[in-house]
Amino acid sequence: QVQLVESGGGLVQAGGSLRLSCAASGRIFSINAMLWYRQAPGKQRELVAEITSGGSTNYRESVKGRFTISRDNAKNTVYLQMNSLKSEDTAIYYCAAATIATTTWGQGTQVTVSS
Repeated sequence: QVQLVESGGGLVQAGGSLRLSCAASGRIFSINAMLWYRQAPGKQRELVAEITSGGSTNYRESVKGRFTISRDNAKNTVYLQMNSLKSEDTAIYYCAAATIATTTWGQGTQVTVSS
């Protein structure tokens, strides 16, 4: 099994930056991709960014050029650097680890962008 612990959320003004972290432990060798999702109040959870075990990245169109997903293999940690934040980025952000068999979710971290 994989365990995930997220950190880095908070309150920021529009135009500001935050960096989210997601530390993985357990059977990390089985992870095919690490993903960041978000869920705003009253909306469905949506994929924000992903990074595969091979290092390929993909982003939601609305965050391209503003968000960057990266990883530090030595620390078993994935990051989401969020710049030029907008009020519509306000949501609970979830880290997820995808294996062949399942997807494991973190507990979520709140990001609030004030306008």
